Amino acid sequence: MFLRRIPIRFLVFFLLAGLILSASTAAGKKKPPAQPININTANSEQLQQVPGIGPAIADKILQMRKSYGPFKSVDDLLAIRGLGAKRLEKMRKYLTVGKTAPKNSSPQQPSEPVKPSTQKSQPSLR
Repeated sequence: MFLRRIPIRFLVFFLLAGLILSASTAAGKKKPPAQPININTANSEQLQQVPGIGPAIADKILQMRKSYGPFKSVDDLLAIRGLGAKRLEKMRKYLTVGKTAPKNSSPQQPSEPVKPSTQKSQPSLR
């Protein structure tokens, strides 16, 4: 009778442990973004949508962008401590590098072409 109780206890223990672990890993999974995130324009919240980027890495990306300017390639993220090649490869499909919007400039509207005047121009008074 003692031999029957041990396997049942182990079975119950392992089932509960497996259930707890699977629940915690499922809760830790993120739904990846529908569109790739531009690392040159994204804020911390947008960066954290990418699986593998948490608050600490997002802050490091923003700090690097602020210190060194816009990223030229997604591979530039390899300079961030705690972000290795394997991890970056898993994130790569969710990241893109685009141009940053110029600061303090409004979009310029195309100017109209200058048409030659058919009227005589008046002499300028100087």
